[in-house]
Amino acid sequence: MLARFTFQDDKLSAKRTNGILILIISISVLVRGFLAWFLELGNDEVYYWTYARYPDLSHFDHPPMVGFVIQLFSLNLRFNSELFVRLGSVILGGVNTWLIYLIAKQVKGVLAGLYASLLYNASVYCFVIAGIFVLPDTPQLFFWLLSLLLLVRVLPEKPVTGKSAMTLFFASIPLGLAMLSKYTSAFLWLGAGLYILFYNRAWLRRSELYLSVFITALIFSPVIFWNIENQWISFTFQGERVSFFGSGLRIDYFFQELFGQILYNNPVNFVIILLALIALFKGKVDISRGHKNILLLTSLPLILLFLFFALFRRTLPHWTAPGYISLIVISAVYLADKALKRDHAVLLPRLIIISVSVLMVVLFAGVLQIKTGFIPQKSFDDPKELGKNDLTLDMYGWRQFADKFSQVVDHDFYTKNMNADAPVVSHKWFPAAHLDYYVAQKYGYNFMAIGDLKAIHKYAWINRERPPLRLESDAYFITSSRNFKSPEYLLEYFSWVDKPEVIRIFKGRKHVENFFVFRLRNCKKLPPDVLEGFGIHEPQVMNPFPATD
Repeated sequence: MLARFTFQDDKLSAKRTNGILILIISISVLVRGFLAWFLELGNDEVYYWTYARYPDLSHFDHPPMVGFVIQLFSLNLRFNSELFVRLGSVILGGVNTWLIYLIAKQVKGVLAGLYASLLYNASVYCFVIAGIFVLPDTPQLFFWLLSLLLLVRVLPEKPVTGKSAMTLFFASIPLGLAMLSKYTSAFLWLGAGLYILFYNRAWLRRSELYLSVFITALIFSPVIFWNIENQWISFTFQGERVSFFGSGLRIDYFFQELFGQILYNNPVNFVIILLALIALFKGKVDISRGHKNILLLTSLPLILLFLFFALFRRTLPHWTAPGYISLIVISAVYLADKALKRDHAVLLPRLIIISVSVLMVVLFAGVLQIKTGFIPQKSFDDPKELGKNDLTLDMYGWRQFADKFSQVVDHDFYTKNMNADAPVVSHKWFPAAHLDYYVAQKYGYNFMAIGDLKAIHKYAWINRERPPLRLESDAYFITSSRNFKSPEYLLEYFSWVDKPEVIRIFKGRKHVENFFVFRLRNCKKLPPDVLEGFGIHEPQVMNPFPATD
């Protein structure tokens, strides 16, 4: 039977709710911390590790905050294991649970806060993608929640007091830091601006509003300066990802985005959100008009705009995921409102229990599949395609490959087949970052990526900070059967390529992937600096953040 308690004593209910909240946060942090330690880094995570190793004012793909978070929680990579690379996600995930509790509590009360914390941890995006994995979403979600908490507290106030105005001024700091994490954080300011224009124009007479916008822009300005120095290349790259002119209508992309949003937020959570929105628009949810409008304006514009983009080109579901934070709060208010209309409130509504259970089952099955491969994958006759389309191999086999490859290098050295300083080469940012983290930095090998800018991304800048190839030198080129790339494109720079040495990767006794180690012989021509082709020259000023080796 579900636990019940009365709300006749508000102090008692708040005390009990706080105890449950601490329990939720503790369990969440422990589970996510274990998985952060247990699982190898994924493609994106290990790539953002390069942001911490080679920090800058901004980067080709994203603003710099995720790299700063990794630096902070790993003590500038002094502790460099998977757990410490991800530690920011684990800790901030616990803080985020508390923040969403405070937001929902501000809107409806302690029970809504409790429900919001549970729905937050039932979300695949919040619990796993931004709570275990380390991505730009990790700091974005923290600063998003902190900003939303402050906006919910002050924007509805009429008349606008000096205290409220100062709170908005302080909100400009996490708003700016959210934008320094991910560009889509600008939708928070968009939501706040729309609320002010439509519902509380008294803010337009407060100088603190304009000062807040200025502070946010000032915090974001390093990204602008970096793009000025680098021919606006990050904005151009991101703009191309959401450009839709001339691409034609793509209903398949739209449904991929829609179903992706459903899965990322947990299908049960999504159903609760739909029920809450229907009740909200029917006027059956007891929520203040100000809070309702703020929550809708900080969610729906982001979600609907990217659903529109998805009609024309491929999008990624996690781009809209922060917008669902406000909808989680609305859902928590909806569930609390239903509970409070009864004589006794249900501590754990059935829908929340189902939602959390679905997440736990999916998480357990996913981890089991990553480690054991108990669900059979498509078989391939070609050894160059073994493991193709198996996403679980993003986070498996890299430690195993690193140990086996080091044995190859040692053998080559002792037999004088290759020089000890022969660099390792890859063709693309993935698997380049995996090879960099698990192989090159672990064993002290020089590493570089050779390809065009769209293929190697940040490695175009990293290459400039590492020892270059030397004429007549040899190198190792590594590719895998998951994403095989022939080394023939490198014959422009090397005289010939030896037949590959194949390193097989196993899950238990299952042969799941092949790595191909090619020996590139006699560098006859140095690869070009691809950034020069974009008019991006060597920095004229010293990088304020020294590289960490």
